[in-house]
Amino acid sequence: MAHDAKHAEAPQTAGRTIRSWARFYDAASWLLSFGRAPAIRRMTLEMADVKPGESVLDVGCGTGSLALAAKAAVGPEGSVRGIDASPEMIEQARRKAAKAGAKADFRVALIEELPFGEGEFDLVLSSFMLHHLPDDVKRKGLAEVRRVLKPGGRFLAVDFGSTSQSVGGHLLSIFGHSHGQASLEALAPAMGEAGFTEVETGVTKHRSVAYLRGKVG
Repeated sequence: MAHDAKHAEAPQTAGRTIRSWARFYDAASWLLSFGRAPAIRRMTLEMADVKPGESVLDVGCGTGSLALAAKAAVGPEGSVRGIDASPEMIEQARRKAAKAGAKADFRVALIEELPFGEGEFDLVLSSFMLHHLPDDVKRKGLAEVRRVLKPGGRFLAVDFGSTSQSVGGHLLSIFGHSHGQASLEALAPAMGEAGFTEVETGVTKHRSVAYLRGKVG
């Protein structure tokens, strides 16, 4: 945590970046999820089958809530890193980790240009981030995720589902979010092109939350 995210410049990306209201992001997430954010994080880790000792990367980690939950799951022998394009989000994540006494590495970086070597991670997570990216950046990001995963590694993304006719859908529109289910379904072919196998998309037990996952053969 030696890097100073507060004064870092945001890297150039075609994706949408949350900056000015980063410190309010957790409250907004609670509102958008109707208080279900902690339950959705638990579900995400269960779906990802996080194991003690694994190395995990959270792309688009935001304020670090999912990454810190993953760190608790992998334990002291495991490692967790989080990247986000927003220096302000990374600052919040580092503060949260320091307060919790958790050893997790957070840095400013892009999913389409991951600053890691090939085959470093057992698991890559993405939580409510892919809808921020244009299609070409999503494809580049998936290729990068595939590159940094070990043989047998897994990728799991969760995002907003079909909520356009719901109260939640109107809230998402207010906050400038698109709807993730169709977006995740459309990414299935790109997952195959990137080299993933056992690609699967669907809706979770939280009907407003969709998922996309795959493995590295």
